[in-house]
Parts: sequence; C-alpha cells; structure tokens
Amino acid sequence: MKTTKTKVHFIEKYLMQPANPLTVNLIGAGGTGSHVLTVLAKIHTSLIALQHPGLFVRIFDEDIVTSANRGRQLFADAETGLPKAVALINRVNRFFGTDWKAVTMEFSKANSTRLQGSKAHITVSCVDKVQARFEIAAILQQWHKNNAYHRDNTCYWMDYGNGRHTGQVVLATIGKIEQPASKKFITVDSLPLPTEEFKELFEAAKEDNTPSCSLAEALTKQDLFINASLADLGGSLLWAVAK
Repeated sequence: MKTTKTKVHFIEKYLMQPANPLTVNLIGAGGTGSHVLTVLAKIHTSLIALQHPGLFVRIFDEDIVTSANRGRQLFADAETGLPKAVALINRVNRFFGTDWKAVTMEFSKANSTRLQGSKAHITVSCVDKVQARFEIAAILQQWHKNNAYHRDNTCYWMDYGNGRHTGQVVLATIGKIEQPASKKFITVDSLPLPTEEFKELFEAAKEDNTPSCSLAEALTKQDLFINASLADLGGSLLWAVAK
C-alpha cells in the first residue's frame, strides 16, 4: 500500500537555538499591531522562563494617537497626540522590563536607506494598505539578497489582514530555508509570500484609506474584537516558531 508523505517545513536552524535574542520588526501600531505587540511581550517573557534569549522588537509606525483609536486599539485618553509606536513601546518596556525600540517612520521604499540598520529575523506586518505589503515584500527580498549571511538575516514574514468580521494570518519565508534530509516527510524549503500567493486579490482590492473620525465610525469598518482575536491566533503560530 502506497502511503503519502506529509509536507513539512522545518524552521531555520538558528531560530531553534539562538545565541542572542531573536529580532522582530513589527510594522503597524494600529488595531492589530497594538495587540500583537502585547502578544510578543508575552512570548518574550515565556521564552526567558525557558532559558531562551527571548526577543528584541522594533515597532514601526508614523501615525499619532487620535480619539478614534481608543477602544478598538490599545490606547488611553492620556496618550492622545503621542506617536503610536512610542506610546506602545513605552508602556510595554515599563510593564515587561524590556528595552524594545519605537521607530516613528513608515516602513517603505521611500525610507529604505534609513531602514538599512533595522534588519530582523522575523517581520510581522499589520497594515491596511495593499501597496504597503508590496513595498514590504520588495524591501525584505532585497535585504535577503544583499545580506544572506548577516546574523539578523530576514527569514520569515508574517502578514495579518482582516475585514470587518474575518481575517487571516499568513507565514512566508524570505528566500529558501535549508531543510534537513528526511525519509519520513517531504520537506518544503520555501513558503510563498502573501503578495505572490494572493497577488490577484490584492491588486483587485478596493481600499478606503480615509481615517475614521470617531470610534463609532471605526466600528462600522471593523468589529471590536477581530483584531485581538487575530493577534492571539498569529501569536500562537509565532510561539511555535520561536520556542
């Protein structure tokens, strides 16, 4: 009887036994990103308890906190007017004792030169704009091509996306990840980029990028708990990658 082998992707070997904290770039500090940062802090604390070096996180966002961000996003009244990235990182650093960094600029081609010193093992994107995803893909691929043997060479990209009531989390590799020989499994050395796997959907998407003027208006576009639910689901996948 012929048996079908299961396809399996083995995590990049350095990530399994790192000598230093794993670096993570979190792009977007809004509805999903604000929740994902807290998830990353929980993962970091848990890894430390397991004698792992933990995580070092940078969060990228050029926006400031407005009254419409309260409620669905993790911001307080007192943080209105502050850069989102700074407000979130200050809070997490105080609470969890981390030394993570806020970067108050857009992760984009326009800033690619200034981003050169910000490479990370894992990139997590929580962005609304389709064009932003294509730019992130281009930057990560260029980094991987130019710095294949850099200690913080980009290995994985996790992209969050959602509508009003539904969403998805996609994990991709940047380039090919060397796989061990296996008689039991069919090893998969690359996972497709979101911009390749869903290219037609992205290009056909009609976007409304007009900022919401109030929390009530924001809730007509996205359900109150969709972002937090997705953050936890993606966090579970990241936990499996990192631990």
